[in-house]
Amino acid sequence: MLSLDIFGFKALWSPYFLIILLAITVTFFLITTTFRTRFHNSEPLTVNQAILFLTSIGLLYAIKGSPLDLMGHLLFYIHGITMVLLVFLVPPLFILSIPNWLWRAILNLKLFESLFKLFSKPVVAILLFNAFFSFYHIPMVFDHVMQNRYLHAGYSFILFVLAIGMWWSLVCPLPEYKTITGIKKVAYIFVNSILITPACALIIFSDSSMYATYHDPNVWSKVMSLCVGSGFDNLNITGPELFSSMSAVEDQRLGGVVMKILQEVIFAVVLGQVFFEWYRKDQEESEREMKKYELNPTLE
Repeated sequence: MLSLDIFGFKALWSPYFLIILLAITVTFFLITTTFRTRFHNSEPLTVNQAILFLTSIGLLYAIKGSPLDLMGHLLFYIHGITMVLLVFLVPPLFILSIPNWLWRAILNLKLFESLFKLFSKPVVAILLFNAFFSFYHIPMVFDHVMQNRYLHAGYSFILFVLAIGMWWSLVCPLPEYKTITGIKKVAYIFVNSILITPACALIIFSDSSMYATYHDPNVWSKVMSLCVGSGFDNLNITGPELFSSMSAVEDQRLGGVVMKILQEVIFAVVLGQVFFEWYRKDQEESEREMKKYELNPTLE
């Protein structure tokens, strides 16, 4: 099998994307530290928020700027891993990393507030996200998007934004914006899990390779030319099979399985937190009722 080193440093490590992420990171820390006093009711950035933000930025770079991004053009199961991390792991970390006062400052912008309230409504958010996620994995759409640099970047950005809207109902840090709690969150997670299943099932149980990106040399060459640059034509590589011992169908099935399992694991963790929060609130209410009874035993 060939080594990824043949593609060069620029294709493997995306230095321009790294510069953009570093600029975003510097801006975030300037706003939350040096210029924090310019915002109403601002509070110091906590260590946990800083760690969560750096983790989300690090994951974004790993997904879209490291060799993993290039490998996602060679192997579908790598695409499955990076896709799940992009829309099921990074968004909740990102939401929780932003201080409440900064979220309020952003959401107080009139145009942004109206759009956010619409697209973060539980029903709208869950339907939009899953529709865009499933639509993206329709073979004809997937191959077309992968062959256009700007369409690929734009679709990935929109999907990430919709993922933030979908996750907002589950991990919203602002009390005034919380729309669902307790059993409703459980139902929300369950519906999300169900809606993503058809796309994964189609990928897993297909008897043939659905995506020309991974089995058609002409389509793959065009995709790789966009990813690697003009120098790709000089490498004389015929297809992704030179980088893996798996067939295109096996790779595709593994990708579908990986997407479903990782998504279920992440939702299971969130579900556990929801049950813990639910149990804690129930215990607190029980303790309050007990104290009331102890202070006034005549209460029924």
